[in-house]
Amino acid sequence: MITITTIAKSEGRNGSRPTARAEAGFTLVELVIAMSIFLIISGAAFSLFNQQQKSSALLQGQTALNVGLRSAVSQLQMDVVGGGSGYFQAANMPSWPVGVTVVNNMNTAGTACNTGQTYGVACFDQLTIVAAAPYPANCVPGSCYPPINITGPTPNVSPCPSGCSCTNQGVAYGQAAVVNGTAWTLANTAAEFVQGDQLLFMNSTGKLISAAVLTAGAASSNGMVKFTFNATNSDGSNKLSNDPLDITACDGTYGTGLGCNNTSNSGIYQSFTNQFCPTSYVVKLAPIIYLVCAGPGSNATWCDQTSNSPDILDPKLVRIQNGIKNVVMEQVIGFRVGAAIWNGSYEQSDLDSASTSYNYLASTYCIGGNVTGTTCPNGISVPWNFSMVRSIRISLIGRTVPTKTDNEFQNTFDQGHYQVQGIAIVINPRNLSMNDN
Repeated sequence: MITITTIAKSEGRNGSRPTARAEAGFTLVELVIAMSIFLIISGAAFSLFNQQQKSSALLQGQTALNVGLRSAVSQLQMDVVGGGSGYFQAANMPSWPVGVTVVNNMNTAGTACNTGQTYGVACFDQLTIVAAAPYPANCVPGSCYPPINITGPTPNVSPCPSGCSCTNQGVAYGQAAVVNGTAWTLANTAAEFVQGDQLLFMNSTGKLISAAVLTAGAASSNGMVKFTFNATNSDGSNKLSNDPLDITACDGTYGTGLGCNNTSNSGIYQSFTNQFCPTSYVVKLAPIIYLVCAGPGSNATWCDQTSNSPDILDPKLVRIQNGIKNVVMEQVIGFRVGAAIWNGSYEQSDLDSASTSYNYLASTYCIGGNVTGTTCPNGISVPWNFSMVRSIRISLIGRTVPTKTDNEFQNTFDQGHYQVQGIAIVINPRNLSMNDN
């Protein structure tokens, strides 16, 4: 009994059944406290996750914007360095007469080109890279476009000299092509030039030019290749509708007295002429055009101009070659092209490259003096004379895709809920540096 009693006491102290307090579990207060702690920790975790998600989205947007900008300028650089390509020894020219043309859409000084976060056509320039159609060494009819020597009827229509062609007559004549010592037939030569082709006429030095678009395919006529187009002006300049590459149209200002074919200094800086004789050439062009589609007012041929155009909210930089349009970059809010002119306003010497200035208004190109407003009082005014362009500077501004849900991030550029970044590049067309005299 003593032993049994001792064991019973031991169980009472160490192995007794749970009390009523232990069987009841957590109290309501303890549960509320536990849930509150859990909610605080969970809320902090989700808040950090949300911030990280937004930060990651911003970083991804910025990365995509950087890639888009770099890809766009890389494509521009590859195209622009080839501006003026098409050099051929047969023409005996030291360099190509024109490599790029620029249409600057500048607003009035001191005014913005945008309305809030909407960017219109005034924010974007247009760049055309001018080059000859391909003329490889293994050129055969139907696959290449050789330069053609100019000729003309004998006698010609007065006052155009006999044996020459004058573009203000709306017709020009060329000889059969001679490729690698082999003369093509007139029919084969004519077949290379079809309606809609833009032609560049130039004298043997490449310093006097004219341009036109064929209104009909070339044809064999009286032992010559006949080219038909809308007549140029008597000085060789043209309407913008007849010269969409703007080589001789002076941005549509021909004949307005703005002096786009300067004849100062005995015609040293005169670019255009209407008269081309047997030492001259006609060349088929293969241009590349860069422009931005931004809704109403954009290029009517290539862009959607409707009042609800998607390009209004997403301006697109496009590249056009051989009639095919490709989008190079979306969400573009700035595209500017400036030109440095040979012996231009701020180039004090050939070695003073640091002082070179880029002009963003083609109507004010000036040689040997400073531009004041829109004039060139101390130098020679050469507005729209793209044969004087030796280098261009392209500025491109882009943004990430705008969002209405992210109300926390707001840029300081235009207060939009997106990131903005720009890039600029200077490019020297390789074919435009040897004719500086």
